[in-house]
Amino acid sequence: MNTNPLLDFSGLPRFAHIQPSHVEPAMDTLMAENRKLLDQVLLNAKHPSWDNFVIPLEEGNERLSRAWGQVAHLNAVVNTPELRDAYNTTLPKITQYWATLAQHEGLFAGYQTLRQSPDFETLTPARKRIVENALRDFRLGGAELSTEKKSRFLEIQEEQAATGARFEQNLLDATNAFEYAVDNPSQLAGLPADVVAAAQETARQKDRKGHVFTLHAPSYLPIMQYADSRELRQLMYRANATRASEFGPAEWNNAPLIERLLEFRAEEARLLGFESYATLSLEPKMADSPRTVLTFLRDLAHRAKPFARRDWDELREFSTKELGLENLEPWDVPWASEKLLQKRYAFSEQEVKQYFPEDQVLTGLFTVIHHLYGLTVSPAEAPLWHPDARFFALRDASSQELVGQFYLDLYARPGKRGGAWMDDAITRCRKATGLQTPVAYLTCNFSGPVEGKPALFTHDEVITLFHEFGHGLHHLLTEMEDLPVSGINGVEWDAVELPSQFMENFCWEWEVLSGMTRHVETGQPLPRALFDRMQAARHFQSGMQMVRQIEFSLFDMELHGPYPLKESHLQLLDRIRREVAVVFPPEWHRFPNSFSHIFAGGYAAGYYSYKWAEVLSADAYSLFEENGGLDASSGARLRHEILAVGGSRPAMESFIALRGRPPTIDALLRQHGMT
Repeated sequence: MNTNPLLDFSGLPRFAHIQPSHVEPAMDTLMAENRKLLDQVLLNAKHPSWDNFVIPLEEGNERLSRAWGQVAHLNAVVNTPELRDAYNTTLPKITQYWATLAQHEGLFAGYQTLRQSPDFETLTPARKRIVENALRDFRLGGAELSTEKKSRFLEIQEEQAATGARFEQNLLDATNAFEYAVDNPSQLAGLPADVVAAAQETARQKDRKGHVFTLHAPSYLPIMQYADSRELRQLMYRANATRASEFGPAEWNNAPLIERLLEFRAEEARLLGFESYATLSLEPKMADSPRTVLTFLRDLAHRAKPFARRDWDELREFSTKELGLENLEPWDVPWASEKLLQKRYAFSEQEVKQYFPEDQVLTGLFTVIHHLYGLTVSPAEAPLWHPDARFFALRDASSQELVGQFYLDLYARPGKRGGAWMDDAITRCRKATGLQTPVAYLTCNFSGPVEGKPALFTHDEVITLFHEFGHGLHHLLTEMEDLPVSGINGVEWDAVELPSQFMENFCWEWEVLSGMTRHVETGQPLPRALFDRMQAARHFQSGMQMVRQIEFSLFDMELHGPYPLKESHLQLLDRIRREVAVVFPPEWHRFPNSFSHIFAGGYAAGYYSYKWAEVLSADAYSLFEENGGLDASSGARLRHEILAVGGSRPAMESFIALRGRPPTIDALLRQHGMT
């Protein structure tokens, strides 16, 4: 066995053995091997074929991606100063390697020759698409630039990677650094017992008395939703809203990084001949232009804003008459909304949460997978990075053949990036040794077990889990055997949310929920009467939620328009809010400083994808509604036409193959109660 675990590709990642000291040597070794491999591949550039030109380098690069993927994953879920240093030291080398490859003239010429050769016509449609995508990516990677411009392009790529990583790290440090100790029991009024117990446990771990609250979601969100202390809500709101800003330590202020990223992205676009970074970003996506996206978003805003205004007027009136709040401040909104929800629909999210213990939720999720796709999920053995993490195998129910495997890491903790995501650990592909089975990471930030009770999830958290599992299935159920179009590879970014958002719908099906609930104390399933009240409340404040997402999407798209901006990014955000929003935060709110999706997460000029893909996913789910919900034949069709094909054909072709027609916005509006 290789002494450096990052160089061992014989099986699953060896997380129990990976140390920060392994990172740089392993990456240096793999990049050196790949450069030798590149020299060999280029000998075939005049007469390239799939086997002598495409395959060898793909396999070499896959080893590098797998190894670096393990490092990036650990950096996100068990961040330590030593690992961060190793990551930051190696990141520029990795960035330069990929950027140099993307603009390599010899490789570009070889792909052009392959495209023009008679051999091209003998390739499968998937492989033809890979070659076409590669040629596009060479152009977007700067392969056609002059030597001088190529050098500058490389510098920009390195700077962007380092700046994005710094943005994420600043946000993590600012989030981890804040804690608030509550000594006065009156400040705990309204908070659920499990939240109070968790805060007491946090205090105990920190060797403090009383209760300690943090900005991690399981601690922060319940305060905003349930704490009767307005003073506590305001304090926590301000701490969260000013993370990584000028109101904290200067070294964590993300505002200068935002400006640098915008400059780098604008320069990259100019070098490649695009009028803006938004135009460049859309080149490989479904949407054909920023104008198309902005028109789509503003049309959606026009439809949603009357509902949002109605939601806001109702909440203000209720807050004045029932809660005695003359001025409804942003830190009052979640709390007042919860009070209104309870009064109108006679239940609370906290009441519902008692019916969703983790083991029952997972059983229900796996049952859905079994019904839709004929698959079974069972615990499996693998080295793990933390005691909270687990590992599972996905098998065909009939043949028991292994289809894929996945890691599950569900609880929030210090040193773990916020949010929820899916990432690929190993991608399905055909190799000389046989078929490589795909493996996924599924990561969330929910509350863990407290006081001997199992972890309990809110209904929103159950939806999040289903969402990420949808991404996981997209990766795991691919039938493609060529890496560049296997799983989510090669899928247009604005279509990649279709399978994840599609899965969310099952969290509203009685047939599903009745089997995935068990009251933590009584053991009883969710009562039908409570489910009916949840259904009645499904569209509660959906207008406000819709315009909030549109606000973020418009901000992202306009921010990446022609540069320099005619206004500061905060002024731009304020202008967009005046156009579409109904809730306005205080002027000291620094939302962009924590908007890691677009500044550190790959969604730059792409945040609109959530709404764009939601049109596709809602319309796709309407097929299941037409066939009674949890329908195996519809599941087989979705698996065959969407999940199995990966990026082997345009997403629109896949959608039309599923529905027999292009998508319409009707199902989305109906889902949000806006018809």
